[in-house]
Amino acid sequence: MKMADGGFRPAYNVQFATDTTAQLIVGVDVGNAGSDAGQLGPMVTQLTTRYGQPPAAMLADAPYATHADLQQVSGHTCVYAPVPEPRTPTRDRFAPHPADPPAVAAWRQRMGTAEAQAIYKTRAATAECVNAQARNRGLWRVWVRGLPKVRAVALWYALAHNLIRAMTLRRYALAVA
Repeated sequence: MKMADGGFRPAYNVQFATDTTAQLIVGVDVGNAGSDAGQLGPMVTQLTTRYGQPPAAMLADAPYATHADLQQVSGHTCVYAPVPEPRTPTRDRFAPHPADPPAVAAWRQRMGTAEAQAIYKTRAATAECVNAQARNRGLWRVWVRGLPKVRAVALWYALAHNLIRAMTLRRYALAVA
């Protein structure tokens, strides 16, 4: 994988899809591309296969949701992802481009609303929290090689994370009851 210093080294990109309410990991994927661009569509497909229905909404980081992804999940999953700054500073980034497909135009307009921006802000407290916990628990370097082995490590981590989270949620539920 190409690194920030311009060199190439063996590396992997682990993707977690998390439930924003319970902070449980509901989807795991591993790749060896330097960017996570274009991974939204495959993750929505994985979640649809696993749970029998597509997620109603997905909060994604900027490069994670490409225009192709937005078109693929359009109609069943509402995507909340930041709209990049336009190349021309005078252009409104939330205004649809003439060549935009309907799904991309709807996404641009949706993300221009205060409601959508407020929903997107919850991403930091959920997805980034789970990723930070993964790093704090030692999942910043894996000692195996090959996508299947790294995927197995990521799945084991997700299982352990969800068990810890389930115990926390149960304790909270018992304390409230």
